[in-house]
Amino acid sequence: MASTNMFKNILATIDLGDEESSIRVINAALEVMVGEDTMHVVCVVPDYGRSIVGTFFPADHEQEMIKHATQELHAFTAKHVPKGTRVQHIVAHGNIYEEIIAAADQCKADLIVIGSHRPALKDYLLGPNASRVVRHARQSVLVVRH
Repeated sequence: MASTNMFKNILATIDLGDEESSIRVINAALEVMVGEDTMHVVCVVPDYGRSIVGTFFPADHEQEMIKHATQELHAFTAKHVPKGTRVQHIVAHGNIYEEIIAAADQCKADLIVIGSHRPALKDYLLGPNASRVVRHARQSVLVVRH
């Protein structure tokens, strides 16, 4: 009996500020992929525009951040995803966990692969995103532990 893969479209969530965690996410996604599967790789640029923090940045700052994130995401996948792997790059902008869920719905992902963050001070702003994705996503979620 041939085995069937439940996951044809996999969404791997990348934090460009945490390469170690992102590499673990990519490796976990590659482990569950079959050759014809597509890996959708998403990174989210936070939306500061409407907050008090946003007033400290120039008006075009977020567009520049998105452009930079797109370049960084392509460079990251070129380095860490094997040649021949079907990859779709997604750079989202807004609330991190909401954008991950929206990207998963948009690309019809069967599985979301997300890293968990250590409870270090630098991760307190990011840590809740994995748990929110797990609670709210319609898809199965694979949380990659450190």
